Amino acid sequence: MAILADSDTRILVQGITGREAATFTLESLHYGANIVAGVTPGKGGEQVHGVPVFDTIAQAVSAQPCDAAIISVPARFVRDAAFESLANGLKLVAILTERVPRADVVAVLDEARRVGAQVIGPNSLGVISPERTRVGMAGGSAAAVRRAYMRGPVGVISRSGGMMTEIANLLTQAGIGQSTCVSTGGDPIVGATILDLLPLYEADPETRALALFCEPGGTVEERLAEHIKTHGSRLPIIAFVAGRFADNDKMQGKRFGHAGAIVQGTSGSPAGKIAALRDAGVIVADKLSQVPELVREALG
Repeated sequence: MAILADSDTRILVQGITGREAATFTLESLHYGANIVAGVTPGKGGEQVHGVPVFDTIAQAVSAQPCDAAIISVPARFVRDAAFESLANGLKLVAILTERVPRADVVAVLDEARRVGAQVIGPNSLGVISPERTRVGMAGGSAAAVRRAYMRGPVGVISRSGGMMTEIANLLTQAGIGQSTCVSTGGDPIVGATILDLLPLYEADPETRALALFCEPGGTVEERLAEHIKTHGSRLPIIAFVAGRFADNDKMQGKRFGHAGAIVQGTSGSPAGKIAALRDAGVIVADKLSQVPELVREALG
């Protein structure tokens, strides 16, 4: 199995006629993703790499039933695009656009909760179920995705899509495959977090371990630690926490990397995350290169 998306997932791309979207659509098709429709207002009737383009999602889903949407439109249009997807029954919405206004993100997430849909992002590269599908553009070209990812028992979660691919590539080079890999997104407010995804991985019989790439900023790792201490987890969890330079007092309140990577006091600090995770029994790697061996040991 895979969480969120598999080879049967029918994908729609909003903004498909844009240069970036057209490029990742082609590469995703080469990878085997089932992209069945695209939407760009005013471009209905066109095709992008053989994918039919519609003016609205209502028209698209009437002609081509869809399960998931990829949103690749300018930030000011993301709210309307997401609401249109949710109104038409799409249960997975991956928002690739970054710097979406926070009020718009909050509105989208509230609506998604109301209709029982899952939002990934904003500022995400999406989801990869290795050797089955890609919802987004993580990994780059189809050839690069095939080199970096392979099917197996380890779930991977990372705020950064690039570091998600790096973790997957390290595991693949060590002969360890992945079940589903999720780039949760680098903006301050995003949809699915590690805490939201953990129950999905725990319910997936294919997933036998979880690898996390963590960054400074936010408190999701600390909340994950509290959850594990209270409820436990059937999965061994291996984490690497980047940005330990952020523990320096001079870095307080400064943004580095993603928009959500800001440390205030001890809140969101790498040292605080590491201490909390270790206290909860999570295996924390001191170096990124240690992750594959720690995963192998956890898998037994």
